[in-house]
Amino acid sequence: MIISRTPFRISFFGGGTDYPTWYENNEGEVISASINKYAYITVRELPPFFDYKHRIQYYLREEVNSIEEIKHPVVREAMKYLNISFGIEIVHSADLPARSGLGSSSTFTVGLLHALRTFQHKIVTKRELALTAIELEQKIIRESVGSQDQTAAAFGGLNLIKFNKTQTFEVRALNLSKNRLKLFQDHLLLCFTGFSRTAELVAKIQIEAIGDSETQLLQMLDILNEAKSIIYNDSEPIEKIGSLLAEQWLLKKSLTNKISNPLIDEIYEAGINAGAIGGKLLGAGGGGFMLFFAKPEFHDRIKLKLIKKLFVPFRFEHTGSQIIYYSHD
Repeated sequence: MIISRTPFRISFFGGGTDYPTWYENNEGEVISASINKYAYITVRELPPFFDYKHRIQYYLREEVNSIEEIKHPVVREAMKYLNISFGIEIVHSADLPARSGLGSSSTFTVGLLHALRTFQHKIVTKRELALTAIELEQKIIRESVGSQDQTAAAFGGLNLIKFNKTQTFEVRALNLSKNRLKLFQDHLLLCFTGFSRTAELVAKIQIEAIGDSETQLLQMLDILNEAKSIIYNDSEPIEKIGSLLAEQWLLKKSLTNKISNPLIDEIYEAGINAGAIGGKLLGAGGGGFMLFFAKPEFHDRIKLKLIKKLFVPFRFEHTGSQIIYYSHD
């Protein structure tokens, strides 16, 4: 039996420039962090006592006799990609819900590939995990997804990730001082809007509109560069990050009318009116989690203002996808 543990992520700056449609011509860059909320994938060989060969459990349960019968596209294509021939059981569980803007689909893909590769007695690097997950999602399943989620889930940590025209990427850890890192984290609030969405539908519209969004995306990269200098510089007020998040959120909303809606705008404005400096909806848009940036003394007031919403405490994590249990009897 193998169990993988793979983190969810929060994206701060540069989202949208990690789509191949953009970075193959312009290059892209994001700042993101993995957090201590995880998806767990258990893989074991299924004993031959059942009238089916494969059992897959996520929010649905599938019991099938061939890989081609598997409905879950990532499971089906990952097993085909890795030439899994033996009967297998795959079980997924997670700390947070799917379709919530935290990169959950790519977290699943990375965790599944990690568990399956380990089951095959293969040692994989973080880079190999990310690249395989990107290939699986973008080229084999042909989902409308970017490339930062797979990379963040595989590598872990608070990183600057650069996507090159050659379809390669560079991951640079943002090694902040202990005090600066704590100050940064202490200003963050994670709020669940109360409704999910299918990110691919929103992302597909964004990708189709990239040709008309060059100005906004270039402005987002300018904001990212400004954020880099502030995050690193202990003498710069950390509150400036909140202002840049607010500026970026306005730009992101202008990309397509599917990113926000009146309910999301109402939640955002409530947070701002209660003391948040800035924030953003995480992921492609349309629902899921909203991130607020606020001085710690205003956190209780924001929570009270949005008392019907669920706030999730979290910290950054630095391990990325890991195998936390390995038993080969």
